[in-house]
Amino acid sequence: MTITDKEIHTDYKNRINRVFEFIDDNLDSDLSLNIVSEIAFFSPFHFHRVFKFITAETLNKYVTRRKIEKSALDLLHKNITTTEIAHKYGFSDNSSFSRAFKKYYGISPTEFRKQNPNRHSKISQLQSKNGQDYPDYDKYICIIDNLKNWIKMNAKIEIKEMPKMDLAYVSSIGSQNLENAYRKLIQWATPQGLMNDQTKMVRIYHDSFKVTEASKVRMSASILLNKPVKTDGEIGLTAIEAGKFIVGNFEIGLNEFEKSWTGLFLWMNENGYKKADRNPFEIYHNNFNEHPERKAIVDFYIPIE
Repeated sequence: MTITDKEIHTDYKNRINRVFEFIDDNLDSDLSLNIVSEIAFFSPFHFHRVFKFITAETLNKYVTRRKIEKSALDLLHKNITTTEIAHKYGFSDNSSFSRAFKKYYGISPTEFRKQNPNRHSKISQLQSKNGQDYPDYDKYICIIDNLKNWIKMNAKIEIKEMPKMDLAYVSSIGSQNLENAYRKLIQWATPQGLMNDQTKMVRIYHDSFKVTEASKVRMSASILLNKPVKTDGEIGLTAIEAGKFIVGNFEIGLNEFEKSWTGLFLWMNENGYKKADRNPFEIYHNNFNEHPERKAIVDFYIPIE
């Protein structure tokens, strides 16, 4: 028995958003179908069908992928042992973690770390899961130098303490669905009187394009709120907690976002900062369609310890 889009009420998507948050906060715990379905207030059978329709993955496959991809980011950004990472994401021991990691990426966690000497970006000598061919070492160094120059020429970088920010959002799985998520958000926000010249659009990254296939990267299409609001259906409320961030201000074309993010993470590592266990995000200061060169004026935020 298959499920159809008409059967997926907006309330269902809101409940699945709660599930995403619960999974991210409990990757070291028991995330069985029975436990997670209770978070969404579904029977296990109905939850299985709804979750698979929305994510195109079973719960077990999604959870395993999240654990492996989060562990890959820790290998890139943190100086902790594979044993510590295995424990952090609920694997019974180092060997079970290594088997699961190798099944997903084709190499062991140790080899993954070794093949990412600067540990900052998807540019490495690794043949990635997304099928990208990476350059040899000489080309690699050349790309690193180019990225350093790019950041020097195109970014104004500051370290900032940011206050807590409240947001309304629509969840998007895959960059192909992001535009539609913003459309739904704006349709909701406009009659609420939330859309004006001062409104800031925000994109929160719950996954990284470095380790996750583009079609599975989860993002929150968001707007900053300056007053309490009530939401319904697919619109959720969330917050970016107060903390310290690397903030890179850019004026860039849409095809330059990846290069800018990669360069900013490189700058982070070159300057001795460590990424915190919080999500990177972007705040937009213009509508790129109204820019004479169709460029986005945008701040990139990397949370740091």
